[in-house]
Amino acid sequence: MRKIKVLIANRPRLMRELVMATISDQSDIEVVGVLEDEATIPRMVEQSQPDVLIIASDRPEDRPHLCDILLERYPHLRILALAPQQDTTVFYWASLDIRSNRIENSEESILNALRGRKLVASTVSETESSSRAN
Repeated sequence: MRKIKVLIANRPRLMRELVMATISDQSDIEVVGVLEDEATIPRMVEQSQPDVLIIASDRPEDRPHLCDILLERYPHLRILALAPQQDTTVFYWASLDIRSNRIENSEESILNALRGRKLVASTVSETESSSRAN
């Protein structure tokens, strides 16, 4: 069985120790690093490729910007943000967001879609209608 790799980056030291005490004796969890300096988190996530990152959060009502950066780059990563002062923990993860956009069935629209330009068929139709009216 593959172990869950966890990187711990909590401050203060007491919180790191409590987290370690909670997970260290779990046979299916492997701690791949413990960080004191939050500035090293991105580099250590890249190096250790953890499944879960445990961080401190001063404001649990606001998602830490670090979560957005890391989850965009490492969509498999899960992040636990512990806010002991508020007795709160927030779990962050990325999910695949599939979107669609109806485009005009024309060579130009197809090429624009391939190039990443988004054209909505109704918008194109409205634009063509207004230019024909003028």
